[in-house]
Amino acid sequence: MLTGVLTSPGQGMFFSTRDLAPGDRVAAWERALSQVFVDLEVAVDGERPWAGELAAERLGALQIATEEFGPGTILRDARSVAADRRTHILVRQQLDGDALLLQDGRMAELVPGRLAFHDARRPFRIVLPQRQRARILMMPRALLRLEEGQLSALSGTVVDEAGEGATALLLPLLCGLLEEVAMATTTRREQLARVAAEILATMALEQVTRRPTSALWERITASVQARLGEPGLAPQDIADQHGISLRYLHRLFQLHGTTVNGWVRTRRLQAARQELARLGPAHRSIAAVAARWGFTSPSHFSRTFREAYGMSPTQWRGQAQA
Repeated sequence: MLTGVLTSPGQGMFFSTRDLAPGDRVAAWERALSQVFVDLEVAVDGERPWAGELAAERLGALQIATEEFGPGTILRDARSVAADRRTHILVRQQLDGDALLLQDGRMAELVPGRLAFHDARRPFRIVLPQRQRARILMMPRALLRLEEGQLSALSGTVVDEAGEGATALLLPLLCGLLEEVAMATTTRREQLARVAAEILATMALEQVTRRPTSALWERITASVQARLGEPGLAPQDIADQHGISLRYLHRLFQLHGTTVNGWVRTRRLQAARQELARLGPAHRSIAAVAARWGFTSPSHFSRTFREAYGMSPTQWRGQAQA
C-alpha cells in the first residue's frame, strides 16, 4: 500500500509489495519508484522470489529515500527520459548487498559504503543480483552548481573512502549526517539535509575537477604506447612499472573517461589501421600486422577491427590503398 505524499517538508511515504499478489508486484513497484524518483521500468526473474520496500521523505530541496529490493533490474531508457521532464541528480549509497549502476558507458560497482551519482536526464540501468538495501538521495541538478559537461563526467563514477583528497574525509561525515537525519526532529532534519546537500555538492565538484597530474598521466600513456606490441601487457605490469597500485591505475584511467584495457585496445587498433593503410600488398600480411601490435589471434583482431571501424582489415587496406 502506498501511503503519504512528498509535497511538504517532513512529509513522507512508505510502500511495500509484501501484501500484494505476486502477479501485481512488478507493476505496483514500478509505479511507486516512478512516483518517488523519475519514470522507471522494473524487470525481475519471474522464478525467483522478491519483495520491495520503499520509504521516502522530502526535506527542502533534498529527498532522502531508502529502497530495499532485489534481485532485479531498474531501468530508465531513452523513451522514459523523453516522456518525463524531471531532470534531477540521484545519488545511490549502498547500505547492504551489491549493485551495478551503468550510465554513459561507465559501470559503478557498488558495495556497502560506496555511492555513485547518476543523472535522470540520460538513460541509466541498475542491476541488482540479489536482495539489497540502498539510500537514494535526489536533488535538483542546480544544487550541485556544476556545468552540464561536468555532470556528464560525474555520472556512473564511484565515490568511496579509499579515494584521495577531501572526498575521503567527507564521505564518512555525510554517512553519519544522514543517519542523524533519521533520528532528529523535523526542523533539525531540514537543517541537516541542507548541510548534506552542501557536502554532496563539494564531493561532486572534487570528483569532476580532481584529475591526475599531467606528468604522471603522460608518463604512463607514453610508456604504454611504447609497449603496445607486447601481447601480454597487463594493467598490473603498468602499475608496477610506475610504482603505483593497480587500484590507483584504474582510477587514473577512469578519471579520463576510459579503462586501461579499453585505452590499450584503441591505441593498438589505431596503430594497426595506420600501418595497413601505408603498406603495399607485398609487405606484411594482416596477421603479421595484428601480431606486431599485440593481437595474438588474427580472427580476434579482424573481429575487433570490424567492430571499431565498420569494415574488415582487408577491406580497409584495399580502400586506403585505392
